Amino acid sequence: MDIFEKLRDNWGPIGTPAKMLNSHHYFSFPMLEGELGPRMRFMGREVLNWSLNNYLGLANHPAVRQADTDATERWGLAYPMGARMMSGNSVLHETFEKELAEFVGKKDAFLLNYGYQGVVSIIESVCDHRDVIVYDAESHACIIDGVRLHKAKMGQYYKFNHNDMESLEKNLKRATRHATAKGGGVLVISEGVFGMSGKVGNLKAIAELKQKYKFRLFVDDAHGFGTMGATGAGAGEATGAQDAIDLYFATFAKSMAAIGGFVASDDPDIIMYLKYNMRSQTYAKALPMPYVEGCRFRLKMIKENPELRENLWKIVEAMQSGLRQRGFNIGETESQVTPVFLHSEGGIPEVTRMVRDLRENMGVFCSIVVYPVVPKGQIMLRIIPTAVHTLEDVEYTLDAFTTLAEKLKNRVYQQDEANVVAGA
Repeated sequence: MDIFEKLRDNWGPIGTPAKMLNSHHYFSFPMLEGELGPRMRFMGREVLNWSLNNYLGLANHPAVRQADTDATERWGLAYPMGARMMSGNSVLHETFEKELAEFVGKKDAFLLNYGYQGVVSIIESVCDHRDVIVYDAESHACIIDGVRLHKAKMGQYYKFNHNDMESLEKNLKRATRHATAKGGGVLVISEGVFGMSGKVGNLKAIAELKQKYKFRLFVDDAHGFGTMGATGAGAGEATGAQDAIDLYFATFAKSMAAIGGFVASDDPDIIMYLKYNMRSQTYAKALPMPYVEGCRFRLKMIKENPELRENLWKIVEAMQSGLRQRGFNIGETESQVTPVFLHSEGGIPEVTRMVRDLRENMGVFCSIVVYPVVPKGQIMLRIIPTAVHTLEDVEYTLDAFTTLAEKLKNRVYQQDEANVVAGA
């Protein structure tokens, strides 16, 4: 078989439905246009946007844009040229690492080019063929891919039921026996904030198990960094477990609205090990200087402007309390991530009509999640509140969701699509 023929016929589990529905650029790979913010344009229409990873509103903040502009004018996009180990290191890269480590209460940190790539590479470089990984069943794809790169065969990684400490302990017993027999160690992996459900990782309870079992704890805090805790240092700070986290990871893609990430630890030797052994960083061009300076400025903004977090949580609380008061199921979220669960009897056709109505007639844009991410018959609307949304935006969206839920109940979206999109 021609390998390309095989790929043309099957776009994979995510791409195949898009191909069947001819929905590229609508349900998948949509293009939002205009100034980054709560109101943008989609398919020629203005929409109220709840789908931007811009928690603190820094994406289009005038001071941030000026800092980015100044850094780009000063350095250009090429500097420094080369991987950091060879010719791409700089005082500013290392200064930023120290600032990040201090902010999250760790002794040292390593700056990473990308978040997803960073998590995959951390796991791959830390664990060898003797080690055993135990990870939360609802972990992000970057963690799953990192586990898949584990140098051992199946049987040297176990997943525990989401936030279930009884399940974790059961798997820790198995992992400890296996690691002891092989002469290896155990790495437990959780997220700080789980990006779909909004639940906070049970970090304090995981940390307490360290008294009974010997393991290291790696936390991916992509959604917690900058938003959770008294200072914004993340889910570890919010749960009182930061000191027990051996490897703390965060990305700049959420609260900072930027590119890059970092891993921090209380053991500087481990950070040095990662600098020399994370292949995704060792053999990659250094993070360009405008990103370094721009993110340093964003960190300064987070530290010096607590009102950014306060504004975010004002919107979060208004949205989540409003949804609950109107009878919506938002699961067990404990963070700004706000899932809204709805019931659908009509399958994918009904969902597509509902989404078109929401976007084209009601002017609300948010992410839609269906099976297999959620059970069959369920729809999840994923709301990402930000500090630059308004209470008026919240009220408008609550009204739109109320209308949408009533239409679902009355099976309006099981009608002909032309009638639905026309507003019938």
